[in-house]
This record gives sequence, structure tokens and C-alpha cells, in this order.
Amino acid sequence: MKIGISTAAKFPEKNTEEAAEVIKTLGADTTEVFFSTFYEYRPEFSKALAPKTAGLEVNSVHALSLNFEGNLFNASRRVRGDGYYWLDQIARSAQLLNCRNYTFHGFIRAGEGEDDIAFLGERFAEAHSFMRRYNVNLCLENTSRFAYARPGFFKQIKNYCPDLSGVFDLKQARRSGYPYAMYIEDMAGAIAYVHISDFGADGKMCLPGKGICDFKEIFKRLKGAGFDGSVIIEPYRRDYGGFEELKESVEFLKETVDKV
Repeated sequence: MKIGISTAAKFPEKNTEEAAEVIKTLGADTTEVFFSTFYEYRPEFSKALAPKTAGLEVNSVHALSLNFEGNLFNASRRVRGDGYYWLDQIARSAQLLNCRNYTFHGFIRAGEGEDDIAFLGERFAEAHSFMRRYNVNLCLENTSRFAYARPGFFKQIKNYCPDLSGVFDLKQARRSGYPYAMYIEDMAGAIAYVHISDFGADGKMCLPGKGICDFKEIFKRLKGAGFDGSVIIEPYRRDYGGFEELKESVEFLKETVDKV
């Protein structure tokens, strides 16, 4: 497993391009570039960003999901077209960064209504096929407020999109109220990469190694599910102090992986 840090870990204190340069000094093997604005979605931005990520693998790119991803699930083709305009920009940007994965949330859940799995499955397959034209994988992340909010959804969608990959997010699993192991089991054999964080006895998020999570057990479960990819530290800036703490967290995770 490779250990990395998301550029989101430094937002808004550092712009994305500045965060990438700092991450290279913290012992990370890889990163996830989190595009924070429509301005950053554009390929022109990634052309300028690419030299700043030189020597650091860009495992994945992420976007602010509320900006456009929900459009991709609208019944109107015209509305979906607006979403695909931005998805096209991001796919082109990923290519410029030699990145093969896009972290996808999809639509936001407004209530507890029953899913139209056939319709949703078609939309996921459509988006996945679109990204594959650029040699980029659409990777569905478990999130407590968006499409993949409960275990079982991933397998349902995979019936319509067999090549769909998943992103396991530990903090989002915790927020969902379901045991995290249920998500790992649901995505077994298809987990592309992982977003990781920790939390203290008070329930507040913190960096891996600073809280009470049993990462040895988590990595064992991931390995048992066939996972051996990138583990990306994705905290909020308020969850830690100095950037040197991120380096300590990288070292902690590398040591834990070696033990597993």
C-alpha cells in the first residue's frame, strides 16, 4: 500500500498548487488533487499544476460534488449536458496530471425515498463510459449524504456498471452510522483507493495515529478484500496543528502497513 495526502488537507490555508509542493516534503508517496473551484477544473490550471506535482504520483482528482455532479442524474438531457461539460474539463485535467482516477460522489440525498436503481444504474454507466474515453476511472466513494450512503448500494449499481471502482472513506462510514466493515465488504475486489482519518475518544476527527482507530485491523480487512492501493490521508485543516503532524501521520501509517 502507498500512503498519500490530499491537497484538501491544507485548504483554505494553501492553494492547491501550493499544497502539492508542501506534500512533496512530508514523505508522502502519492496525493489526491482536490479541485476547489470551477477555475481549477479547467485544463489550463492543471497545465500549470503539473510541474508542481513532479516527483509525486497523482493518484486521483476530486471536485466539489455539489457544483455539478447532481446534474448527471437529472431526467433532462439538457441538464445532464451541463454536468458533462464540467466532467469533460476534469477528465482532461486528470490526463494532464497523469492521473487515472476520479473520486465521485454523485447526487445528494434529500430524503429517505426508494431509489430507482435502473435509472441510477444507467446514469452511473453513462458517466463511467464517458470518463473511460479519457482513460480515467469513475470511482464511487461512500459518503453519508450523497449517493453511496448505505452499504449495498455499490453492488446494486455494479450490476449496471460492472467495471465501476469504489473509494472507501473511513470518516464517511463513521458518519453514516453503519459499521465500516460493511462498506469494505460491499466494495470487495473493487476498492481503487482509500480515504483515511482518525477520531478521538471525544468523537472529533484527527490525523491517523492521534486517535483511537485500530488501523492494523482496518488494513487487515482491506487486504482481505483484495486491496493493495493508495491510502490517502484526508483531514480538514481544523483537525491538526502544524504540517509536521502530517508527516508523523504518514510515518505512522507506513509503519502500520509494514506490520500488516
